Amino acid sequence: MPTIRRFANCKIAIYADGHIPPHFHIEGRSFRAIVEIETMTVRAGDVRKAAEAMEWAASNLTLLRAEWVRLNQRG
Repeated sequence: MPTIRRFANCKIAIYADGHIPPHFHIEGRSFRAIVEIETMTVRAGDVRKAAEAMEWAASNLTLLRAEWVRLNQRG
């Protein structure tokens, strides 16, 4: 699972060959979350400790979409 960006208390990653809808993972020491890229909807977990990561993700949706496509090409 490639790390897309690291922060002080967590990281954003995208799994290769992941399930849809396109999403990213936020992983920290005591928390995890799954966030849908298009809507920024938290699908699982808790993002209360990940404000910096959520803010960065909201400002970098184009990059997150491109990484999802790159890592989830099937064929």
